[in-house]
Amino acid sequence: DLDFADVRGQEQVKRAIEIAAAGSHNILMIGPPGTGKSMIAKRIGSILPDMTKEEKIETTKIYSVAGKLPENVKLISKRPFRSPHHTISAQGLTGGGTKMTPGEISLAHNGVLFMDEFPEFDRRTKESLRQPLEDSTVTISRAGGSVTYPANLMVVAAMNPCPCGYLGHPTRPCKCTDAAKRRYKDKISGPLLDRMDIHIEVQNVEYETISAKDKAESSKEIKKRVNKAREIQRKRFEGTDISCNAKMTPSATQKYCIMTDEADALMKTSFEKLGMSGRAYDKILRLARTIADLADSELIEFEHIAEALQYRALDRKYWE
Repeated sequence: DLDFADVRGQEQVKRAIEIAAAGSHNILMIGPPGTGKSMIAKRIGSILPDMTKEEKIETTKIYSVAGKLPENVKLISKRPFRSPHHTISAQGLTGGGTKMTPGEISLAHNGVLFMDEFPEFDRRTKESLRQPLEDSTVTISRAGGSVTYPANLMVVAAMNPCPCGYLGHPTRPCKCTDAAKRRYKDKISGPLLDRMDIHIEVQNVEYETISAKDKAESSKEIKKRVNKAREIQRKRFEGTDISCNAKMTPSATQKYCIMTDEADALMKTSFEKLGMSGRAYDKILRLARTIADLADSELIEFEHIAEALQYRALDRKYWE
């Protein structure tokens, strides 16, 4: 089975992935080719909590409707991992056709939708993600009526920093013109970037790290911490429609994301200095809530906000 023990180095990225898994946050990885973005993404399923009975039934129903239930499988018990090619159409992603069958977004319900080469997806296809990520459902409307499928998923997207892939690389020069770099970045709209809770750079790994004999931390160890954080959230949201921190409504965010005075002061300074939108403010709070849950802290402390802010810094580095 795929295991994080196989991933050498990349400690910062693994930390970001752990937070994403603990709160079901969407994550965007940016880095040159060959740094292990796909390798990391494919291992996310190994640290996600086991599916509940309800989740297994829901996912099985979707696969059954889509005609994608594997032979001899009565109940899907492994979280879905879907990785459509960037040539997929908007309809392929959201679902549709004459029978209004579920698309990749719904097939990833209760699991992960991995979008490699993220900027290369057609603009309409990428933008069709926005509503499902907001509402956790996909509605397909046709002349004959409409159908709504669940879409409670985690989006993991990966991209190069520029068309050639080597912008900011320590040894290889970037060959792109400024105009080409700008066009590449413009393929991802502000509102879509806003829906990615975590932005993280995946850098090249040093030779010493690659050649080291010792094993990295296993998925089993990481999963223990993720499960603990999810259990805190399960108790927190008992009796509500909220499944985890990433899915908190603005009012729930206000209720459950209580900061210490120091954390609040840092948040205020950052909000004013960075000209944050209301959505970005809420996202950082929800992310900090997950970081605090992983630290088993009831209040959101200064360091939890500081770490959450780090994961939102790349849009200023690459998109401004």
